[in-house]
Amino acid sequence: MQFNTTNFKKNIIKSSVLLSCSLVLLSQKSFSQTNESAVRRIETDFNKTKGKLNNYFNECVGAGRANEGLRADWQQQLATAKQDCGFRYIRMHGLLVDDMAVYKEDKNGNPEYNYQYIDPLFDYLLSIDVKPFVELGFMPSPLASGDKTIFWWRGNVTPPKDYNKWEELITNLVQHFTERYGEEEVKSWYFEVWNEPNLDGFWAGTQEEYFKLYQYTAKAVKGVNKEYKVGGPATAGAAWVPEMIDFCAKNNVAIDFVTTHSYGVKQGFLDEFGNSGTVLNKDEMAVSGDVINSRKQIETSAIPGLELHYTEWSSSYTPADPIHDSYHQAAYVLEKLKQVGNTANSMSYWVFTDIFEEAGPRFTPFHGGFGLMTIQGIKKPVYHAYSFLNKLGVTELVNSDAHSWVSKNEKGDIHILAWDFTNTHPGDSINNQVYYIKDLPAKNKGKLEISIADMPKGNYKLEIYKTGYRVNDAYTAYYDMGRPSQLNRNQVKEINEKSNGAPVYTEEIKIGKNGSFSKQLDLRENDVFLICLKRK
Repeated sequence: MQFNTTNFKKNIIKSSVLLSCSLVLLSQKSFSQTNESAVRRIETDFNKTKGKLNNYFNECVGAGRANEGLRADWQQQLATAKQDCGFRYIRMHGLLVDDMAVYKEDKNGNPEYNYQYIDPLFDYLLSIDVKPFVELGFMPSPLASGDKTIFWWRGNVTPPKDYNKWEELITNLVQHFTERYGEEEVKSWYFEVWNEPNLDGFWAGTQEEYFKLYQYTAKAVKGVNKEYKVGGPATAGAAWVPEMIDFCAKNNVAIDFVTTHSYGVKQGFLDEFGNSGTVLNKDEMAVSGDVINSRKQIETSAIPGLELHYTEWSSSYTPADPIHDSYHQAAYVLEKLKQVGNTANSMSYWVFTDIFEEAGPRFTPFHGGFGLMTIQGIKKPVYHAYSFLNKLGVTELVNSDAHSWVSKNEKGDIHILAWDFTNTHPGDSINNQVYYIKDLPAKNKGKLEISIADMPKGNYKLEIYKTGYRVNDAYTAYYDMGRPSQLNRNQVKEINEKSNGAPVYTEEIKIGKNGSFSKQLDLRENDVFLICLKRK
């Protein structure tokens, strides 16, 4: 959750890396400007491999706050998302806030620790093979230096009244994790210090005070085991990356990875209620430009080998932005991930579920929430984009098309994930909150032609999956119902049946000795296709 990234961005257009990426994108833009008779071609060869597919895209996913993770429906949805989308880590706020009952002091001011809420949450995560990306925050109120809080659940955002007691808390917590889960398991975790300390709403201190908090925290984590990973600064708008690395290098403070955040809207502020209005940025390198620039900042720093994790990202930073529910979101996410390429170690989509209470419990089924799924477990179009990504094979094939991935697996199955991203938002004249709640038919973009050479001969099953306007498009199904304020069971079932992610087309295919395959599909704005050829 953050506000306008514009106030924090560096002038990335002047970077040669970004300029070269922008030129490539501009050269490939011509297709989107053609008429419906245009043919976009994806040509690949079964034997021309690029290397192992980098699946950084589902390395991590976000969640609202730790206490929500104790709900049965939250856990059920995460298990479903893990199965379909393959997420390996999860990051959430509020691990140390009062509703997790972690810390208090006796009448003499001596600390008391309790992990009876954290333990069942982390036990559950590990039981479904999801590791914690541990965000250390916010401040337990008995340890806080002030009473400033954020969100409906009142996370205290003030520095500790005693930095030594904070260090002792982190030491005790990490020791507890070690005793419960073992050193080898905890070595695979990430410990991130705080959330968006460059925003007054999230940190009631200065940059200097955040660096002090980080120094004490890193000392605590490394004091338990020097191989445990610690990092930050978890800033909004890709801020403080050079400053963070410089501080650690000059003061001999441990740092194993850099984290920061970026969102694709261009106005607004920290706005959990969505009252200010947001506008999707027309900049073709929104979000991805920040990521590329962060990597460049690391490479030119005193510690150039650091991992880079974007621990929050999406099209918009408010949980009241209907673009999150729209079919446009699926293509947007794929476009940004493809642009990022190999510059990030993970891109943690914010978040996996609308069970998310920064502004308090929500009152309508579709409200522009951050989630891949609604509170009632309805899968949005962007959910299907992530499930399609998870179906890709382990080996990436050479492919010159900038808006697709082509891969194969060990069995010789081929998977082609292709999309059109067209930013149809009219610009500053209208907010997302007005535009994306409408019925928005997609215009024709011509044909998409798939050609594969040198395939092994034999029998295959062709499966085509899709999301787009009125195809696995849960919001438009909800719109057709009149956007009711509540959904009954039959209505939920009806929407689920229209957005279940099943193949939209299947066919038995025989590949002859010439090894060639081709298929042509109708393409519309913001369509997403997954084409699978499975060997029989």
